[in-house]
Amino acid sequence: MVDLKNIIKSAESANEESHGGYPPVEKWNPDHCGDIGLEIKSDGSWHYMNSPIGRKKIVNLFARILRKEADGSYVLVTPVEKIMIKVDDVPFIAIDVNITGSGRDSMLSFSTNTGDTVVASEEYPIRVIIDPKTEEPSPYVLVRSKLEAKISRSVFYDLVNLGEEFNGYFGIWSGGCFFPFMKASELID
Repeated sequence: MVDLKNIIKSAESANEESHGGYPPVEKWNPDHCGDIGLEIKSDGSWHYMNSPIGRKKIVNLFARILRKEADGSYVLVTPVEKIMIKVDDVPFIAIDVNITGSGRDSMLSFSTNTGDTVVASEEYPIRVIIDPKTEEPSPYVLVRSKLEAKISRSVFYDLVNLGEEFNGYFGIWSGGCFFPFMKASELID
């Protein structure tokens, strides 16, 4: 029987074996153990059986063994077990950005709610989806191995203030790459 305590022990063991790096979750293919009621809400909060997981240490531990499957589902995976986890949107929230340089020389370093840090670049792109009905943008940055963070509204406003037009698009630069937010012709003054 798999329960939360067993998952925590397995996650701790997997993280210890990673020697400071991320555990090699992409290499592990254990048997599927089912769904035990884990969920990540669209606000980035983690829940177990409809109750918030209040211990940040446990959330960060689980975040390190999270994997997105080829079918778009998410699992927590260790060498010995694989547990389904429901994710409302994406698993992480980019809660802060550190901006160095300007224009084409900008480097945007995002920090997530689970302690990850990533510099937007060709390897870690930013993408923005515009809702066709509300025209509201949903910005994301790749964090690692098919796992994305939704860029929080306040951080996105900071990025919009840095935005510029390039090749007919409004967007930002980071890591030598231009990331378009929308067509410049669609900007409202």
